[in-house]
Amino acid sequence: MPMLPIQPAPFFASKNRAFWNLQLAGWGGAFLLRAVTAFTNGLPLNYLLLILVTMITGFSISLVLSVIYRQLIGRKPLFTWGITALVLAGAVVVHGSIDVWAQSIYSGDTRDAGFAQRFIGVSYIPLTLLGGWSALYYAINFFLTVEQQADRLERLEAQTTAAQLAMLRYQLNPHFLFNTLNSISTLVLLKQTEPANAMLTRLSSFLRHTLITEPGSQVTLEQEIETLQLYLDIERMRFEDRLRTHFEIDELALSAQLPSMLLQPLIENSIKYAVGTSEEGASISVSARVIGERLRLRVEDTGPGAGPGAGPDTGFGTELTTEAIRARAPAYTSSSTGVGLANTRNRLVQAYGDSHLFETRSPPGGGFTVLIEIPFVSAREIAQLDETVSAGSEMSAQPDAHAAPISAPEAASAREGAAFNPHPALGS
Repeated sequence: MPMLPIQPAPFFASKNRAFWNLQLAGWGGAFLLRAVTAFTNGLPLNYLLLILVTMITGFSISLVLSVIYRQLIGRKPLFTWGITALVLAGAVVVHGSIDVWAQSIYSGDTRDAGFAQRFIGVSYIPLTLLGGWSALYYAINFFLTVEQQADRLERLEAQTTAAQLAMLRYQLNPHFLFNTLNSISTLVLLKQTEPANAMLTRLSSFLRHTLITEPGSQVTLEQEIETLQLYLDIERMRFEDRLRTHFEIDELALSAQLPSMLLQPLIENSIKYAVGTSEEGASISVSARVIGERLRLRVEDTGPGAGPGAGPDTGFGTELTTEAIRARAPAYTSSSTGVGLANTRNRLVQAYGDSHLFETRSPPGGGFTVLIEIPFVSAREIAQLDETVSAGSEMSAQPDAHAAPISAPEAASAREGAAFNPHPALGS
């Protein structure tokens, strides 16, 4: 099933570039703020040199802090915050001492205040700057960690859904093969060699066509109809004129995307319980049309219906019980498994969640109808989405002089899709 990619925030797509941009913007903004304050207070222009030394000191100390903090991220909270407090206190002492030394050089030691008094007087600036810088560093990395965990969770959910879809699809193939091989076995027992050979040939063509498509993937409705025609060619050899089909497909609906092999078990269900139980056979109709942003599919037959065990028409997101399915044809009670309808419903749940409609209807006068509504997504939209993702991947693949080397696991993860892009800890 195609999935919409979840792109990371563009600013943090490259952690190194984001770090240096924030460093330059933050310390540059602090320099401009103090410069404007000094100009407003009427201080001489050469005082800007003192401010510049202070900002360069803070910039350099923050680089050291980033290396230390990066080692503390991921440790136990008590250890992380305790060491952070000690490191920050040491950084403030170093920064304040350098500021006092720079101011003493600037003023020529003409002031009477001692080192301790001067340190107390200037320490609030490095405490504010480095404290704010530390808080911002941890906040950003916490955000990136949460985003990374959300991406991983989404990735695991997608993998789980794909595995469940594959399991359901693998259940359909043996179910279909069991019924078809039973028919071929019957023909062989009746010594009808030519029909048996023809059925085997068409069965191989059908399997070759269906096995090309990966389980869990999506195809266009046009491709799904082609697969159904191959399947019906096999069944017509069994039932001949007793099997009558009618397709009414809107042209717009032909490009709609849907899970592969979605309609085949429904057709098989109708053949087994409508055509196979009547000497006159039955008609099976398949219709599809686009209504707004929804694709409506309908599979109906003129068979005996679900019988008295079905109860009233089923509603949203439900299907007949196995007992009701078996009630459609008592002669098949011993062999019916109820796989077709149940698997179709489960595949829709896995692929679309609550945004699908699955109804089965069996009027008292006979007949059986399966109604499906799913979001309409055309093959053209999927192609445009793929082009967008490819273009984004090419842009993100441009070399970055500030980016850290990418390890083999990271490269493999990136190739799996642009939807999931882990964010390492922000740092230099």
